[in-house]
Amino acid sequence: MFEASPSELARVEGIGPKLVKRIAEAPSIEDVETELRLAERHGIEVITRSSTTYPQPLTQIADPPPVLYLRGNLVPDDTLAVAIVGTRHATSYGLEQASLLAASLARAGVTVVSGLARGIDAAAHRGALEAGGRTIAVIAGGLLEISPAENRKLAEDVAQQGCLMSESPPRRPPVPGSFPQRNRLVSGLSMGVVVVEADDRSGALITATHAAEQGRDVFAVPGALTNRQSRGCHKLIQDGAKLVMSVDDILGELTHTTAAIERPAGGELRHAAELALNDMERQVLQAIETSPTLIDDVITRSGVPVHRVLSTVSVLEMRKLIRRHSGTQVVRI
Repeated sequence: MFEASPSELARVEGIGPKLVKRIAEAPSIEDVETELRLAERHGIEVITRSSTTYPQPLTQIADPPPVLYLRGNLVPDDTLAVAIVGTRHATSYGLEQASLLAASLARAGVTVVSGLARGIDAAAHRGALEAGGRTIAVIAGGLLEISPAENRKLAEDVAQQGCLMSESPPRRPPVPGSFPQRNRLVSGLSMGVVVVEADDRSGALITATHAAEQGRDVFAVPGALTNRQSRGCHKLIQDGAKLVMSVDDILGELTHTTAAIERPAGGELRHAAELALNDMERQVLQAIETSPTLIDDVITRSGVPVHRVLSTVSVLEMRKLIRRHSGTQVVRI
């Protein structure tokens, strides 16, 4: 098809002038090979939807990119991710909240996703990095066209402690339309999106819209009523977004589930809300199977006193991490 002349394409039923033009302008095989060699020289990995490293959460969205360009690395735990986004014109309050929330999420074992823009995005990446956690930056242009220039050092740090990602070829500069398109990947990679500061025309609201359409949770941080940069957040809260006052409001309210993740200390994590559990609650939960489990067996396996197990089972049930199968049995969800 790509070797056919425009006149030959025009004779094919269903192909109009616009599609003929697009096919004629498509990169040649030689151009593609040049891009691949360029990526390899700069340590950029190229993956497709058939690659084993392709992010599983993106396969769930309506329009997953067929090709991704990566610098850094993705790990299985990155499916446990939350995006933090907001305005480029952030206040000191917004920058502080973005950094604190990102650091708290990172310490809980959550990967922080954002778009490497100045303002809230950059503060979120830095907060995660400073806490020793992982972060993913989704770039609107190619990975050799980092914008803004002031964040190039931050991009290098992200690549060392997480991953830079783009669906654009390495040398393609960002254009206005590529930012909304990028935002669907920020939300698609995440279990939930936290908007810290955003005016009523902010691109962060586009990310929140993508999140809602993709079945992800939407959170918003309130601000001063007189702050224009908080208007978007307040509107999101009015429309049903979950209000955030601390990281517990995020971890405890995430409803989007992910595949079970093996934990370094043993056992597996099946729901993001488990990250908010204390040691005893986690111990009791790990003693409960995904098939009906006798309370007596939970007591024996966990080593927790009977009265503590009974009260903890009630807490876990309220958090929708387990359900009662009968009066004497429980099941991990």
